Amino acid sequence: MGRDVPAMVFSRDDRRRYREKVRRCLDVFAQMLRESRFEFDRPRAGLEIELNLVDERGEPTMKNAEVLAAIAQPDWGTELGQFNVEINVSPEALSGDGVARLEKVVRDRLNHAEERARTVGGHLVMVGILPTLRESDMHEGTLSANPRYRLLNEQIFAARGEDLHLLIEGEEVLDAYADSITPEAACTSLQLHLQISPQAFAANWNAAQAVAGPQVAVAANSPFLFGRRLWQETRIPLFEQATDTRPVELKTQGVRPRVWFGERWITSVFDLFEENARYFPALLPLCDDADPREELSRGVTPQLGELTLHNGTVYRWNRPVYAVVGNVPHLRVENRVLPAGPTVADIAANAAFYYGLMGVLPYAERPVWTRMSFAAAADNLHAAARHGLDARLYWPGLGEVAAAELVLRRLLPLAHEGLDRWEVDPAVRDRLLGIIERRCVTGRTGAHWQAEAVEAYGGADRHEALRRMTLSYVEHMHTNEPVHTWPSP
Repeated sequence: MGRDVPAMVFSRDDRRRYREKVRRCLDVFAQMLRESRFEFDRPRAGLEIELNLVDERGEPTMKNAEVLAAIAQPDWGTELGQFNVEINVSPEALSGDGVARLEKVVRDRLNHAEERARTVGGHLVMVGILPTLRESDMHEGTLSANPRYRLLNEQIFAARGEDLHLLIEGEEVLDAYADSITPEAACTSLQLHLQISPQAFAANWNAAQAVAGPQVAVAANSPFLFGRRLWQETRIPLFEQATDTRPVELKTQGVRPRVWFGERWITSVFDLFEENARYFPALLPLCDDADPREELSRGVTPQLGELTLHNGTVYRWNRPVYAVVGNVPHLRVENRVLPAGPTVADIAANAAFYYGLMGVLPYAERPVWTRMSFAAAADNLHAAARHGLDARLYWPGLGEVAAAELVLRRLLPLAHEGLDRWEVDPAVRDRLLGIIERRCVTGRTGAHWQAEAVEAYGGADRHEALRRMTLSYVEHMHTNEPVHTWPSP
């Protein structure tokens, strides 16, 4: 939901008109799919990275407005919390050294941003959850100034009618309440975009769902929240709970959550947008004046503003994206399961692993989703988030197997083949997939390193250990050496 919205109050009539407009947009979208009006040449990859801001001591600093003013670049923007910023990286073709170019662009821009942030007393951290965040940082006063965040906060709590309950049971237990959606800001992710044709969309989305568990297992980087050691990728349950519009009674009735893995394999991208309209009431019922049917009839590609805004408030782990560039529409799969960090090299490796798998799995003669249940894919995601590389995941032909073994035996060879199909430079392919391989062999993900470092810093004061670990993490992050090579403190 990247769109800016005004501060306002919604009436019942606003909600009725919005529902009708979403349905009209959905009808026009179906017509566009039938008439093959979408641009597609070759798959293109882009990404977004959410980052945290800390001060010299490694503590969160609420300075995103000052940092963004200092960076002064259009590809940087706000995120939910005042301790967050986000960078959007334009798509690149995957062939040749495209993935390496993407890596260089990210590193150059992050280095520039870090230099500028220092001038206002801030530093950037790429991590799934900032380890030094405290519960006292989570209140409405730390939301970013953009009105859309406060409006979203109001609407989620109006739907819930009560405070958020955060309950995460892992190595330790977090049992807390929040009176704003600010805990969502603790979740900072890497979002991978893959532009794809309408005809290939369903296969690509299904494949992305199937590999979500292994992706998280090999990239886990969020073991701490509010001083507790929880899951290897605590960001997954935190995000699911921090934007939940359902009180306990609606959960018991089986009402679907807005942070959603889904419940079935799909046959068309239309399935996802139609489910959004059918299952989820509007959070931000804002209508524009455009008539999508009239626009389409006179040759103007409709923005489908209401449909896309609604889609942006349903937080699927693999989200469909409809966008229009230069009057030409296109579709993307937005992969949202991965944490940010630890380094740009690690991010590039995670991206190469995902894009490599997406070069093979959607086009298999017997696709993986025809040989495993949807529930197994969902279970894999949560097992991987809880246990990381030690998770046991289900995969067709192997049964239940350790995540590291699954990646080494089955998925890395497929990713290798996929990058070859994308015509990725072999040297780039081998370097990046080699990072994934070494993580599996050594068992050292970002989450593993963080937990090991906090244990080493130890002592009675957990927060002080987290603070020292965060400073060490930032130092290693700037070397751009993959996390599996980081020395123990």
